[in-house]
Amino acid sequence: MPEREAFTAGVRPGGLTTSTEIRLLLCYLVQHSGPVTQQQLETALMDAQLVNYFEIGSGLDDIRRQGLVACSKGEYTITPKGRRVAGELTRDLPLSVRERAVAAVVKAQLWTRKQAEYSAVISERADGHCTVRCMINRLDERLFCLELGMPDRLTAELVKKQFILKGNEIYQLLINKLTEDEL
Repeated sequence: MPEREAFTAGVRPGGLTTSTEIRLLLCYLVQHSGPVTQQQLETALMDAQLVNYFEIGSGLDDIRRQGLVACSKGEYTITPKGRRVAGELTRDLPLSVRERAVAAVVKAQLWTRKQAEYSAVISERADGHCTVRCMINRLDERLFCLELGMPDRLTAELVKKQFILKGNEIYQLLINKLTEDEL
C-alpha cells in the first residue's frame, strides 16, 4: 500500500508530512514520555507545530491497533513490539523533530500535573468584566483560594494561565508577606 501523505495544515516547515513518520514519532514519544494521554500528545505536537491535529488521533488509533502501544485509563504506554519498532526505526526521524517533540510532551505533562494542584476558574459578569477564582488543592483539601477581578476575558485567561504555572511562587510570596515580622 503506498504511503499516505498527512494533512499539513498547522504544521510548520520541518514538521512531519507522512503517516508513517507520524506513527513512528508517536511510538517514540510514548516510549520516552509514557504513560502519556492523547490530550498531552495533542497539546505538545500542536504547540510545536510538528503534526496536524487530525493526524495525531488517527496515528494513535493505528499504532494501538497494530499493538505498538496500549491504552489503559486514557494513558498510552509502549508495548514490547512498539519498543522494538521505536528502537529500530526512529533514527529515520530527524533528531531536531524528536528533541522538539519530547520537550513539548514534557511541558504538556508538567502542565497537566500543575492543573491538578493549581486551578483557576473564570466567571464572566454581565458588564464584560471577569472574576478569576484561583485555588490550590493538595490531597483533596483546598489550601488557598483567591478571587481577582479582571477587566476582560483576555486578561482573565492570562491570569489563569500564569496562576497555574506559578501558583506555588504566588502562594509562597503571600505566606511570606503574611507571616513576616513587622519592624
